[in-house]
Amino acid sequence: MADLPPIRETIARHGLSASKALGQNFLLDEQLLGRIAAIPGDLAGQRVLEVGPGPGGLTRALLRAGAHVTAVEMDARCLPALEELADAFPGQLSVVQGDAMKLDHGQLMDGQPFHVLSNLPYNVGTALFVGWLSGSDWPPQWLSLTLMFQREVAERIVAKAGTSAYGRLAVLAQWRTTAKLAMKVHRSAFTPPPKVMSAIVHVRPGAAPHGVPPRTLERLTEAAFGQRRKMLRQSLKGVPGALDALKSAGIDETRRAETLRVEEYIELARLLG
Repeated sequence: MADLPPIRETIARHGLSASKALGQNFLLDEQLLGRIAAIPGDLAGQRVLEVGPGPGGLTRALLRAGAHVTAVEMDARCLPALEELADAFPGQLSVVQGDAMKLDHGQLMDGQPFHVLSNLPYNVGTALFVGWLSGSDWPPQWLSLTLMFQREVAERIVAKAGTSAYGRLAVLAQWRTTAKLAMKVHRSAFTPPPKVMSAIVHVRPGAAPHGVPPRTLERLTEAAFGQRRKMLRQSLKGVPGALDALKSAGIDETRRAETLRVEEYIELARLLG
């Protein structure tokens, strides 16, 4: 195991500071980082994709766990610190400078199965997450997602029907995966401390319900929750066949979007085909 200086020292030596424009907040507590790296289980010899490693706090925890990490970083200022980690863990770390929103992650990981662990930049976190959840190929190439979000977003991902946090993100996250809140993280753990609390969500793919086109479910939930305070007969009237599907499924058209369970959205999407 490489003997590394404290992360704070690395940040100071390279003159790094978190960029608000890039949604950066650095984690410095190495015990906490080790606990995050342990959430998916034993990573020894496993491939891991990390987005937005910054100065490499979580990266070093993953490397110490024996993972082979591909780290995608936009901020060129952080590359020297990451290259030091690559030297300290020969053959375990590959650093890619680029925008994770524009990269093909499957291709980046050479078509091999991989875990995703990341303290996601707040400004692109939800978009990246929805991207990993989407797509017709299932099971996905990723084996698990262990992701840091603003706590409010994390709670929306794991929310149940009928709660104030329940919405489109919950349905998209839960219809063919198991999502759980793995850890809450106080704002004081970050440098600089963000204005909001954070939490880590752990997601594993499950079986995809038969006959449910992902794009149909996405359109359906977009319409339903786009006007969530209105009755379904109003919010879904622009979706061809939706009102007939409600009738076929025995769902009262006067209900509102947040009252439908994930299973009911699945059935509607199956009927719409």
